[in-house]
Amino acid sequence: MYALIVPASTPFVLLAAVMGLSWWEDRILPAPPAEPVNAPAEAPIAPTAPASSRDSRLSTPH
Repeated sequence: MYALIVPASTPFVLLAAVMGLSWWEDRILPAPPAEPVNAPAEAPIAPTAPASSRDSRLSTPH
């Protein structure tokens, strides 16, 4: 009789395992990051004026 219970209960055991893993994934694992993955980490840096006007190639004409 036990030989009939094991094959008959296998789908229910597998279903319980899948449902348990789904619950574990939703409740236990950390949530995904709030910001999108493709977003840049920081704003792009704009070019600034040169600090020294000694180099004639970088300075603006007066």
